[in-house]
Amino acid sequence: MRPLHHQTWETFSVNWHTDVKIAFIWLREALLQPLPPGSRVVVVSSGAAINGSPASGGYAGAKATQRFIAGYAQEEARRADLDISITTVLPRMTPFGDVGRRGIRAYAARSGQPEAAFVRQLGNVLTPEIAGSALVGLVVADPSTVAPAYLLTGAGLTPAP
Repeated sequence: MRPLHHQTWETFSVNWHTDVKIAFIWLREALLQPLPPGSRVVVVSSGAAINGSPASGGYAGAKATQRFIAGYAQEEARRADLDISITTVLPRMTPFGDVGRRGIRAYAARSGQPEAAFVRQLGNVLTPEIAGSALVGLVVADPSTVAPAYLLTGAGLTPAP
């Protein structure tokens, strides 16, 4: 992780060539195959899609693009009467995963705080149990009640702005 002026195009665009590509290919195939009627697709993005991530190059933009293309795929599914529900989940940074730990380390250092203090300011920490329960809840919910995107924090899911 490094600030913008220490990025190269190669380091800046890593998430465009991985995360965006994965979401694009999966969503395209969900529409082309297509998935069976009633199928659910959940794209896991990042809260950085909303809040930014100034020390991680193109990460936030890539995560925002995942959200956009999930919305585009949902519209195409509707237009083709495919009965496929697509939503995006934007998890908050958490110390329980490698990406989150690296982010916490970098942003704590950037702000001159110990990592524990930085984590405390995040509020309720997102745990694997909370995330798993939230994702299962989404896939079993009535599709008519599911929002296009959700923020996922230690408090659970809330519709994204």
